[in-house]
Amino acid sequence: MANDLDAAPADFRAAITSLRDAATHPLVLLTEVPAPHRIAPYAAAISGEMADYEASGRFVILHDPAGQPAWDGTMRIVALVKAVADAEVGRDELWGEVAWSWLTDSLAGAPHRARGGTVTKVTSESFGELSDRPGEVSIELRASWTPTTTDLAPHIAAWTDLMAACAGIPPTPDGVRALPGRTL
Repeated sequence: MANDLDAAPADFRAAITSLRDAATHPLVLLTEVPAPHRIAPYAAAISGEMADYEASGRFVILHDPAGQPAWDGTMRIVALVKAVADAEVGRDELWGEVAWSWLTDSLAGAPHRARGGTVTKVTSESFGELSDRPGEVSIELRASWTPTTTDLAPHIAAWTDLMAACAGIPPTPDGVRALPGRTL
């Protein structure tokens, strides 16, 4: 991405550079991955994995210097979180609203507008010869929003905190960070 970044507009370069020192959740391993090419002239993507939890996601930064009306701006963040959840989630009819509130809470310190998305919950139950298998619940949260500054550090931090919440890791108090490999 270094060669592409050198030729990118200043706003996009500033946004990507701001990610380097972001205070992300310590249990989320981040890796740069190929970005989608057809959605915007400039894009970057980061994959997140939680090794000891069944949770992953993708954080995509899109930039169109001409802007796009649906974005209400020139930059858009598209985020995905997938996680295997506790079986109780499968019985909770309000879980989608709870997951969306985690996103809203996580983004409280990240200036943005035009937030939208979906929460999907899939429950699997086994029968017959497979009835000994425990039920499974997987969740997927897809969201996008328009950042109002080029400082994307609070945005990626919010996304990694959201991933941890969806994986069942309780939030840590302000000013406290969990040690890698441990949960509170």
